[in-house]
Amino acid sequence: MMAGGGDAGSAVLETRDDEIKITDKTKTKYDVVIIGAGPSGYTAGIYCARAGYDTLILSGLLPGGQLVNTTEVENYPGFENGIMGPDLMIDMRKQSQRMGTTIIDDVVVDVDFRRKPYKVLTASEEFEGRAVIIATGANPRKLGVEGEETFSGKGVSYCATCDGPFFRNQEIVVVGGGDSAIEEATFLTKFASNVHLVHRRGELRASKIMQERAFNNEKIKFHFDSAVTEIKGDQKIQQAVLKNLKTNEETTLDAGGLFVAIGHVPNTQLFKGQIDLDNEGYIVLKNKTHTNMEGIFAAGDVHDRSYRQAITAAAFGCMSAIDVDKYLTETADKQ
Repeated sequence: MMAGGGDAGSAVLETRDDEIKITDKTKTKYDVVIIGAGPSGYTAGIYCARAGYDTLILSGLLPGGQLVNTTEVENYPGFENGIMGPDLMIDMRKQSQRMGTTIIDDVVVDVDFRRKPYKVLTASEEFEGRAVIIATGANPRKLGVEGEETFSGKGVSYCATCDGPFFRNQEIVVVGGGDSAIEEATFLTKFASNVHLVHRRGELRASKIMQERAFNNEKIKFHFDSAVTEIKGDQKIQQAVLKNLKTNEETTLDAGGLFVAIGHVPNTQLFKGQIDLDNEGYIVLKNKTHTNMEGIFAAGDVHDRSYRQAITAAAFGCMSAIDVDKYLTETADKQ
């Protein structure tokens, strides 16, 4: 079934396409409502619409998730010469729309999962879905220092696996002291001439085995009781200013890259009290991509604290759509 819905006052973003998608402004009831439009949301849309379900994606005001903020993506299969993050998201969006998915660029402000059909509300409209896929992702915690936003994607990164190979034979700064920071620092030693690990405390919070691995790595230099206070550069990052939190002494490190590894915040505020979340706010999956609520599914970084890659997010989107298909088919059989 081809979906063609939308609500009054919601912009439908059509990029690199001469044809404007005409939406049915009165349509509010769908088989599947997908909240979020990164790789997981778009992939779920492709699979759900292709399976014949009337599918709506509510993308938020910045469709494309974290990839919108990245530059070149080298490790997504199918692109021999790489692809720019925003271009990959535009292509996924257009593919999802071609399958029949309706996409509305509006922010979800509330949900009601207490009874079926499930309700998903924006500021201007109330939508209903027989099933809901939550694909709202997670945002990296920021340092909040001068230069961080300016050089984001220009040397400042939040993912070593994604961007490490761009920094061969350069001095790199990693900020953080937990397992993920040590893991990123260790991974980056494959490429960097040296990795400077900056941690605000006098000792690491990482597990003992991770600490031993880091202390035994000659390429990792430790800066304890210190914080990055400013990131400097021209077209890209060139220096990181460090402040010793005990002595207030400032030092400047020459660096070609700075990786922030102080955790992520899943975008799940909306769902508190409606579905099960863990103590950090990640959605708890009960079986495959099912949440504890029948008919509510989750896909991507909103539950995945381990991989956080575009391709794994897309894979979770595919999995959630297949699980939705099984659920809706079984539900229809019971009626």
